[in-house]
Amino acid sequence: MVDDADAGGWSAVAAGWSELWADAARPAHDAIIAAAGIGPGARVLDVGCGSGEFLLTARDAGAQVTGVDPAGGMRELARNRGLDVRDADAAHLPFTDGTFDVVAAVNALHFADDTTAALREFARVLAPGGRIAVANWAEGALNDVDVIERAVAAADESDPLPDGPLRPAGGLEAAFAAAGVHPLEAGVVEAPWTAPDDETLVRGILLGEDAAALDFFRAAIVEAAAPFRTADGYVLRNAFRWAVGEV
Repeated sequence: MVDDADAGGWSAVAAGWSELWADAARPAHDAIIAAAGIGPGARVLDVGCGSGEFLLTARDAGAQVTGVDPAGGMRELARNRGLDVRDADAAHLPFTDGTFDVVAAVNALHFADDTTAALREFARVLAPGGRIAVANWAEGALNDVDVIERAVAAADESDPLPDGPLRPAGGLEAAFAAAGVHPLEAGVVEAPWTAPDDETLVRGILLGEDAAALDFFRAAIVEAAAPFRTADGYVLRNAFRWAVGEV
């Protein structure tokens, strides 16, 4: 996450998120590392770094990595992995101008209170010639998980959440342009999510919910996921959109 409105909530689900969902974005990590030219010696900041998966991948590519996240539970997990992670949100990065070669946000920018202000703050701490790299879930039509979320909403007699402005094609590029960031490259990558059994499927979809909710929605989730069942469990074929730009 990138702002502190629900830092406590994200801290509470940090372990479950890291276990069940954090690796879902790995194809997007690889895409933006390649497009942003992250390699040996690059100074990389991950805003809303969560439990540190993108930082680890960038570090493996030779980068010098730093993260920020306002959720203490997430920071603790990342620090336990030997990562330098600070308590901060997207609007108030605790770094001087021009500190980083790449500023990234993976599955995080859509949580910002003000997307344009966040991207301008990314630009402030970016060195001349640096890159801003963002990735997030693509529109629901490209995500099998959206089928299950609609089933949960129906069981709850509520409306499913609409796609946010960053999710459809062109959404990231429009956000960049509004903040004075010139889009250089963008794309979409497949990001499958797997669950070996019904229990893991339900826990993942209802991350952070109590036992009563797990019991109540279980049948609806398992029924909706039936088309995605394989011999080894469930495979939900999802997608992330990503974009890289310069100031």
